[in-house]
Amino acid sequence: MRPCLLACSLLTCLLSSPLTGSAAEPPLPQLEAYTVDVSWRQPIAPVRIADRTWQIGTEGLTALLVLTDDGAVLIDGGMPQAVDALLANMARLEVAPADLRLLLSSHAHADHAGPFAALKRRTGARLVANAESAVLFARGGSDDLHFGDEITYPPVQTDRIVMDREVVTQGGVDFTVHFVPGHTPGSVAWTWTDTRDGRPVRIAYVDSLSAPGYRLHDNPRYPRLVDDYRRSFHVVRALPCDLLLTPHPGASHWDYAAGDAAGAKALTCAAYADGAEARFEAQLAEAQAKSR
Repeated sequence: MRPCLLACSLLTCLLSSPLTGSAAEPPLPQLEAYTVDVSWRQPIAPVRIADRTWQIGTEGLTALLVLTDDGAVLIDGGMPQAVDALLANMARLEVAPADLRLLLSSHAHADHAGPFAALKRRTGARLVANAESAVLFARGGSDDLHFGDEITYPPVQTDRIVMDREVVTQGGVDFTVHFVPGHTPGSVAWTWTDTRDGRPVRIAYVDSLSAPGYRLHDNPRYPRLVDDYRRSFHVVRALPCDLLLTPHPGASHWDYAAGDAAGAKALTCAAYADGAEARFEAQLAEAQAKSR
């Protein structure tokens, strides 16, 4: 049979035959947006952390603006829709968009890196990250090891790749990066020295140490996940840390809505690591028990 006649015969057969079971098939699922707690989206006025360091993010997500002698540095930004609120808080601190020099991050999830692409376009700031986070930034969070494509955001290119314990200097302020993989393979802590009440204060901005819904036992995509977490707990305990902040302020007992008293109950780095380790080991033991 000639190709044309064969194709026509197949089409006629398909059109004349009912699709078995088609009436019983359920509809495809609705697409669901990445929805979050209202506190993550609630803008607040800038909160002074130290003489140069301000929280300019939302009530429930940290975004730290560090003022230097040559422009400003932003560490994390919150959700993708936070761009205008961040720029408005920068303006309250008399920081123009062009004065933002660097973007640093804790990790490459949408609730912390969401506005980076837009901020780069509107300010000209350069993004600094390690190689693991740079890959996820470039994919806009897609193919995440634990969340797949559930929490994507506008892709953004990294301008400078840093190694563990590398120092990034801007305007006389030295920011040291410490790799703390676990929550993501590229998770980091940043440390720098500011002043408060006339005294030096060593600030540590430490990534999340949680494992929300993660497969901890025998994870094929992250075989050394457990080892990485345990190493990271040790690293966090050893950080230069007079003052601890975290991407989710509640994790370190900050309350940005409390204004001047926001950090009254803040944890130490050691206490933060100890609590996270205890929760992690309990979660791991439960997962191992279920696998037996």
